[in-house]
Amino acid sequence: MPLWPVYTGTNEPHDGIAELPAPPPWRAFDGGPVLPAPDAAADASAVSPDRTHRAETYQATEETVQLVNAALYLRRPLLVTGPPGTGKSSLVYAVARELGLGPVLRWNITSRSTLHDGLYQYDPLSRLYAARQEAARQDGPRGADDRSGIEHHLRLGPLGTALLPYARPRALLIDEIDKSDLDLPNDLLNVLEEGQYEIPELVRAARLAPDGVAEVLADGTDERVPVARGRVRCRAFPFVVLTSNGEREFPPAFLRRCVTLHLRQPDDRHLAEIVRAHLGEPDSYARTLIDRFLSRSGVGDLATDQLLNAIYLARSADLDTDSLDRLAEQLMPYLGRAVQSDVF
Repeated sequence: MPLWPVYTGTNEPHDGIAELPAPPPWRAFDGGPVLPAPDAAADASAVSPDRTHRAETYQATEETVQLVNAALYLRRPLLVTGPPGTGKSSLVYAVARELGLGPVLRWNITSRSTLHDGLYQYDPLSRLYAARQEAARQDGPRGADDRSGIEHHLRLGPLGTALLPYARPRALLIDEIDKSDLDLPNDLLNVLEEGQYEIPELVRAARLAPDGVAEVLADGTDERVPVARGRVRCRAFPFVVLTSNGEREFPPAFLRRCVTLHLRQPDDRHLAEIVRAHLGEPDSYARTLIDRFLSRSGVGDLATDQLLNAIYLARSADLDTDSLDRLAEQLMPYLGRAVQSDVF
């Protein structure tokens, strides 16, 4: 029988991804040549102390576990919405760590982001400079160290790398998709539906190459991967998490292709679990701060890391209770408009 859940939310690494059942027929991909999964430490930025800590301490709810598994089984992107500070971006790091999906690929979205940015970047000016350098060096055939070929001036982006034909899914975070241009969600539809894309510069160059295979740099590493005739097609559909703070609505065609998870502000039990995971068992003052945080969050937006900062300083600073209360109030300002509150 297939394994359910594949992702357990226990933060204990395991090889359950190998027991993921075959995809639905309409989500089966056959890209190649098959690439081995990269080592978890292959991308130094993806294993920074902050991201590593978040992956190890993430506290998943039952609903989160169920919908992550739905996305994994269906080979669909997971759209995660919710207020700031509810752990939307941390989720993908926790899933990648538990299931051994390698370094998380991250695409931070701005109002200027385009689909092309996520797929690959090509620098024609550096190629022109390299060609001139090579021409000045010799008049004969290209040398072995010639760097004027297109592949030397092209790097795959996070989305483009995630869709390489890896034997196991890669984990991709598309962060704050609601900050994008209005066209980006629609532009993503075809790529995420088809699991493939073309690099026109390599397609044209392949006509002149004997085998049509170019070795290009993948995102987050100095390792090169083969791209045949300028076309990339995935094999294991990546675990894609798109986060949104709810600042805009998305087209129905985009939403129906995603599994949607809405994260809410944690309750007192969940907050205690989060504090325990990050800082150990909450003491009496920490529990007082948790109660105050919950009371204040009812009248304005707060983020869980504000509470963690306040509890950490309460344990570390040699201050009396009145001073700690004033400091906690300063560390937990509302992130948006709030109704007047007298909690502190």
